[in-house]
Amino acid sequence: MQDLIKKAGQVKLLVMDVDGILSNGQIIYDANGIETKAFSVQDGVGVKSLARYGILTAIITGRSSPMVDKRALEMGVDYVVQGRDDKLVALNELLLSMLDPALGITAADCAYMGDDLPDIKAMQTVGFAATVPNAHAEVVKRSDMVTTRAGGTGAVREICDLILKGHGHYSDFIAHYTLDEKQP
Repeated sequence: MQDLIKKAGQVKLLVMDVDGILSNGQIIYDANGIETKAFSVQDGVGVKSLARYGILTAIITGRSSPMVDKRALEMGVDYVVQGRDDKLVALNELLLSMLDPALGITAADCAYMGDDLPDIKAMQTVGFAATVPNAHAEVVKRSDMVTTRAGGTGAVREICDLILKGHGHYSDFIAHYTLDEKQP
């Protein structure tokens, strides 16, 4: 676990897939053909916590959906890339668009959470790759960490908490929400 915390401490940008990571991967259509998705509130608190400590977040998803834009805005996600089947190309383009010398973010500084085959190349490129327990076996095999929770049920929060621990901010983050004394 210490190796994972150390690796998570290098993360400057968390990149997340949507279906299967931020949601449970199910696509539900109502009688009018309107698509809906369910998102975890706990994931939202985790993503917001990263922003509080200067860690950037991004979404790269193969589908396009207005509800993803809405949820990303609610969570304060810094970058949203939708409708991209080649996640590695999208990740590289995102990193190029962030060419601010002050940020200095490379693929090695990124964590990527994905759950299916289109995510593998991007996951193999970053410094920290994470997935969910119900991910495709080939994704699990290539991940640094498999969360205990499934996508859409707090899996992203697990990674956010790990990143905060790696950066030494977890105790401060918890203290913000409790009456407990700060732990070292």
